Amino acid sequence: MQPTTTTLIESVPKEKTYLVQLDGLRFIAVTLVMVDHWLGETNIIPIGYFGVNMFFVLSGFLITRILITSKQRDQELKRGPAHSLKAFYIRRSLRIFPIYYITILVLAAINFQAVRMSFWWLVTYTQNIWIVVHKTWLGAIDHLWSLAVEEQYYIFFPFLVLITPRRYLPHLLFGLIALAIGLRIIFYINHSLWIYQFVLTPTCMDAFGMGGILAYLFVFNQDRFNRLVRNNYLLWGSFLFLVVNVFFMEQFLLGTRRITSDVLARFFMSLFSAFMIGRAIVGFGQPMKWLLQNKVTVYLGQISYGLYLFHNLIYNYYHTQPTYPTLRVWNKAAALFPVLNSTPLLQLSYFYVLTVLAAAISWHFIEKPINSLKDKFSY
Repeated sequence: MQPTTTTLIESVPKEKTYLVQLDGLRFIAVTLVMVDHWLGETNIIPIGYFGVNMFFVLSGFLITRILITSKQRDQELKRGPAHSLKAFYIRRSLRIFPIYYITILVLAAINFQAVRMSFWWLVTYTQNIWIVVHKTWLGAIDHLWSLAVEEQYYIFFPFLVLITPRRYLPHLLFGLIALAIGLRIIFYINHSLWIYQFVLTPTCMDAFGMGGILAYLFVFNQDRFNRLVRNNYLLWGSFLFLVVNVFFMEQFLLGTRRITSDVLARFFMSLFSAFMIGRAIVGFGQPMKWLLQNKVTVYLGQISYGLYLFHNLIYNYYHTQPTYPTLRVWNKAAALFPVLNSTPLLQLSYFYVLTVLAAAISWHFIEKPINSLKDKFSY
């Protein structure tokens, strides 16, 4: 991968450019996760797994792009990486910490059992390690494992990018991909519990690595980036590989350990996600353009963090009891209007509306005002 020369003047505007279709992809990813958790065993296609991996790849792209362009500015201004590291961690903290910790503290205050038994793990963003240690999930806050993975990635990755010379950065990113696949193979060969490869941060690194490669090409080699992400054969080929892998995951060897799920699933999901994200960066044409850029989709993508954080607290197929407020209201309404139970879509819509309301309140009254403080800490 031989990069072409890109000056700082060329790269800075790209760093600041708002890529609107990425919000549309956020909407798709979070919706897949929400629907998967709400349908539970009635859905056999791992759409939630795919949605989480799309978020990982997207984070890999956005974070790597930010760090690369920050490093360029550091070099031009002849300053060390301390400024960029400080700005990165402050800006990330302002974006993700406030509503997360408010949610955890409120749940602890109302004696939410899963939060009580793992409180300090949640506070330190190590709930994925709690899951591995205890070999079980965390009930209605199961989904927070992926936030722990993201946070652990944020801790070490900026240092790697800022100290790695540009010519070695692709080796680092491909190395992360190889590390993740290698670890999943080791877990598979050793018959380790499947949950290890699912929630541990090192085994998720191929998703972040692929996003990082996208960012590297986007900043340093636009021609190659455009050729790759505009290639329909690569986009649909990666989708075909994913479909075939999912077919083998779900139709064969059910009930047994399988390499398609333990080793290959995240790789193919991340690969297809990378091509989807790449195409969204240059811009999908119609009809995808309408889906990804209409005002509703973009707005839901912007509040996707809240949607993800709250959706399992609104309802979870496996853990929500009939006496839970949201489900109790639905059951009373369905008793009065039996047509509400005529199709699962109506119940899913009900949960979706409630989740959007919670996320919108969070965004406008907590997240957005705090997030605006990031402007005081530029790279």
